[in-house]
Amino acid sequence: MKQRKRFIEKIQDFRLLPLFVVISMAIGILIGKLYSISDFELTPPIEAIKSVFKGGYQFTLPNTLALGIVAGLFLMIYPAMTNVRVEDLGRAIRSPKQLFIVLFFNFLIAPFWMLLLANTFLQSGSDLHTGLVLYGLAPCIAMVIVFTFLAQGNNALALVLVAINSIMQMLLIPVYAKLLLGKVGFDVLLVGESVVLYLGLPLLAGFLTRKIGVQKYGEERFNKAKPYLHSLAIIGLLFTLIVMFTLKGDLILDSPGIIIQMAIPMTIFFWSIFGIVYLVSRRLGLNYEDSVACAFNSTGRDFEIAIAIAITAFNPTVALATVVGPLIEVPVMLVLVAFAKRTCFWFKECSLDLPYCNRIKIPVTEKNM
Repeated sequence: MKQRKRFIEKIQDFRLLPLFVVISMAIGILIGKLYSISDFELTPPIEAIKSVFKGGYQFTLPNTLALGIVAGLFLMIYPAMTNVRVEDLGRAIRSPKQLFIVLFFNFLIAPFWMLLLANTFLQSGSDLHTGLVLYGLAPCIAMVIVFTFLAQGNNALALVLVAINSIMQMLLIPVYAKLLLGKVGFDVLLVGESVVLYLGLPLLAGFLTRKIGVQKYGEERFNKAKPYLHSLAIIGLLFTLIVMFTLKGDLILDSPGIIIQMAIPMTIFFWSIFGIVYLVSRRLGLNYEDSVACAFNSTGRDFEIAIAIAITAFNPTVALATVVGPLIEVPVMLVLVAFAKRTCFWFKECSLDLPYCNRIKIPVTEKNM
């Protein structure tokens, strides 16, 4: 019992998370190098899931890695969904200021800002340029919930924002793809399938877990399980990192230049979008929790959709560029989580129980929509 408690405490210690992330990345790179994973044709996760239900699934390495991504993302998102209450969703839906901020930056700023960065740092028309522009087309519909959860932001608001982003990108991705990349052929249903897979299933599982848990044990006893659920989210994150770095581990060692070429514009993109939205939200009077939810929902990119489109509509090098994307995005977003938690004292309204807040005397209030 004591050993399990110490393990949970270590997993949840945010100071140790960078070490765990580095170890996970190293494990993934090592596996990718040992088994030359890049020599295998990458299977889109949705196609692997379909093959399971159709009875045609084959236990090949690419198929298994594709399912590993799905499993890892589920483990990451599911714990956050168990925190969402129906009444919180109702309040979050009635948040026009937050919705406007996210929609404005996601669909009127982010795609064109990524295009400008691609034009600045990469050769126009090259495969890496196409991959980077493709990566910036759609807002994330999965992992931003995890980063909001880790930063102790407003999970209910994040969920509402993700749902709206999901609907908007189904309508706008074909438009932006044609506008920024020319004629691109891909199945729009990919977006809808991704919404169900990466958002719908964890939401349903989290809702049922909370409903059954609260009915059976009560709110107070159910809340005692939160440390275990939080640890599960961290484990899911680390597992996902291992899988993603396994996919291109040998490439990272053999062609580090590609990583650097992609890392510079992507890092600028994530920091600039997050910082601007974070400060704009504060300026408009939002509390810390809502500002974090808006910032992460405006910053994260939908790498699952980018990879799926790249595989179906472009050549392998473009697909490679989109796979490299999350290898850069996840570590950067974890740094932004730490940045957000250390700057919560900038806000007049913050209900976090953190030493950074306690050290600087600020009014601590209940969460306020």
